[in-house]
Amino acid sequence: MEKTKLIQKFNKQASKYAKKRKKQEQNIWRKKMFQSVKGKTLEVAVGAGMNFAFFPKSIEYVGVDFSPKMIEQAKEAAIEHGVNAEFVLSDVESLNFPENSFDTIVSSGSLCSYKDPIQVLNLFSQWCKEDGQVLLMEHGLFSVPALAWIQMKLDDFAVKAIGCHQNRDIIDIVKQSNLIIHKHERAFLGYLYFIWASPQKGNIG
Repeated sequence: MEKTKLIQKFNKQASKYAKKRKKQEQNIWRKKMFQSVKGKTLEVAVGAGMNFAFFPKSIEYVGVDFSPKMIEQAKEAAIEHGVNAEFVLSDVESLNFPENSFDTIVSSGSLCSYKDPIQVLNLFSQWCKEDGQVLLMEHGLFSVPALAWIQMKLDDFAVKAIGCHQNRDIIDIVKQSNLIIHKHERAFLGYLYFIWASPQKGNIG
């Protein structure tokens, strides 16, 4: 999908996501994933700021999104939860952070929208410090074959409607990247993927 149209779709959804944010503050999965965030932290596709309720106030936070309306909502969330935050209006693929810039990189629900998610994960590996962590909370193919088949059939419609791929096997995508998976879990019939990873440094083929 053309990037301008994709941005417009997410701009239109910003207020809806802001309303959802309050309901997420008791989300046990987000708490489990993101209470371990530490140090200089990059969050990509920050959206309306769903995760601020779970971040320690001590972190040095940088949030990125290509939707100005989403960033407006995220700024409100950061203030509400007392997180000292800097925001960058950009798509992730256009960013140019120095190597080894971040202690933690967070992505929740962003891998569905990238044209090349493996390339984006390789950027995470590059930007994350060697002893840092990459925390991914994503949605993808169900582990139930019949449901996964429906997702595959409806993928084109979902992309056109909300700019979001439904047909991605997140574990397989991460394994193809320059990240090392240390732990992963799935929930809701495998639809939600929770991945704790770190960068693979050194000679990478």
